[in-house]
Amino acid sequence: MAPEGREVRPTTDRVREAVFNALVSLDVVDGATVLDLFAGSGALGIEALSRGASAATFVERDARARASIDENLRATGLADRATVVSGTAEQALDRLADGAVVDLALLDPPYDYAGWPELLGRLRARTVVIESDREVALPDDWQVVRAKGYGSTLIVIARTPF
Repeated sequence: MAPEGREVRPTTDRVREAVFNALVSLDVVDGATVLDLFAGSGALGIEALSRGASAATFVERDARARASIDENLRATGLADRATVVSGTAEQALDRLADGAVVDLALLDPPYDYAGWPELLGRLRARTVVIESDREVALPDDWQVVRAKGYGSTLIVIARTPF
């Protein structure tokens, strides 16, 4: 379930399935700590939990979307391995500034998001999934593992030096 309106743009089932099939084949989901920034309905983080991630933190600024995440976590029985945080992606990174590194970060901001350089420069994750409507410049020391377009959606999976 996703809240109505234009603020939340859920990843389609087809794209989500393809992304997680790729992540599972890369062996980065099972036992992973996951950070779902711009969580929306929580579909990406919930998919990670359902495929064996040990814990997921969902970051969402919209109260209606957070309520949807809570409801979706209860419905799937995955709430015990999840934390839902209020705020922006940048605020969440401020709170994680103690040097913590997550195994997998899921980044699916609104398509008009312009904060990519700062966000990617501050993010501490071993593997990152980026969903956008255009190419996003990655830090020089990141390695693109997979990149694929699905209509107007571009998915990039990258490994980082962390």
